[in-house]
Amino acid sequence: MDAEDPSAIGARARRIRTRRGLSLDVAAGLAGISKPYLSALERGKRGFNRRGLIEDLANALGCSVVDLTGQPYLVVDRQSADTAATIPGVSAALHDTTLDDIPDMPVRPLPELISATSQANAYADDARYALAGRDMGALLAELHVHAVTGESADRQAALVALAEACMVAYCLAYRMGHADLAVIAARRGFDAALRAERPALAGMLAMSRTVALMRVGARRQAATVCASALGEITTLPGPTPNDTTAAQACGILHLTSALVAARDGRDADITTHLAEARSLAAHTGERNYLRYHFGPTNVAGWELSIAAENENGGGPDAAERFAATAPDLSVLGSKCREGYVRFALARCWAQAEGPRDGEALRALDTADRLAPVVVRNDPIARDLVLTLDRRARRRVWELDSLRNRFGIGRPVSQNVTT
Repeated sequence: MDAEDPSAIGARARRIRTRRGLSLDVAAGLAGISKPYLSALERGKRGFNRRGLIEDLANALGCSVVDLTGQPYLVVDRQSADTAATIPGVSAALHDTTLDDIPDMPVRPLPELISATSQANAYADDARYALAGRDMGALLAELHVHAVTGESADRQAALVALAEACMVAYCLAYRMGHADLAVIAARRGFDAALRAERPALAGMLAMSRTVALMRVGARRQAATVCASALGEITTLPGPTPNDTTAAQACGILHLTSALVAARDGRDADITTHLAEARSLAAHTGERNYLRYHFGPTNVAGWELSIAAENENGGGPDAAERFAATAPDLSVLGSKCREGYVRFALARCWAQAEGPRDGEALRALDTADRLAPVVVRNDPIARDLVLTLDRRARRRVWELDSLRNRFGIGRPVSQNVTT
């Protein structure tokens, strides 16, 4: 971020707006917000605390979401740098192969590739993304070969593993700010799951597709993908003592549907989908099909993210409810997921506009220590650091530490009392 820019996203919005020849009145009207609010965003007096707000503003300005967020960011820590180094291999593999067209190349035995894919997913779940992506380009290419050329049973096993590998590839691209590549990876995994005739797996990948599409601002298509997948998965039998995978996928899709509804402030739809997700979680208990962590604890975490995204507000109330029940996030066994829940909690506290900034700061600091690649490369998290710093009445070492870890310099014009 330029030292003169009070808000990187806001400054980019102002530059794009002026280059487009749009007045504050016109741009604000197109984005569905007030002129004073847009002015405050551009000047860094208000923060971008909702992804939907960034999407709406990008649409109003006729630019992409990444034009506003500036992703991918210049990496400032070793973990992010090592993770970023895995992206070119993932991109090359996904662009050089399809489910019908593969390169002529030697491949490792399928069981070895399946094991490596499972290990990569475990690394991603533990927020060790550099390790998750270390061999991902080769894994993707070789699994494509097995999925196309293998015998019937091997082909299906390869397709299932390929879907999981694409899920990891989606995570890598999504976390590092390569939104278009995340869309491609999620779609390829979804298509592989369909070919393998694994509806629960396809449902999980539909969730990833939906989130990736929203990140590039394709909200209409995201809603269509999610609704279609949910319609398909609800036709399957409910959970049994031996198999809850379809129910887990259904629950994840209800949570994703609630997140989509939150972008548009459709409170009734949010309530309906959350109720369905809670009901399914009560039946399944804590489950972890393909490390998606569906269950009561994760539903509570999703509720924070959904409240933070709701244009009608509710973030501080959701944070209060979460704090009152104090879910034990350690049951998730996932640094990635726990970090994201802590990040969502920070966003909700920050939406109180000052009084709960101490709680927001502690939650954000914890989230970054759990999953630094997740948090430091997220535009909302970066903007949250700026917001908390702007509102601070005195220098706080935790804020200085976060700024250093994120690689965000303090604007030269900002005066903070000591």
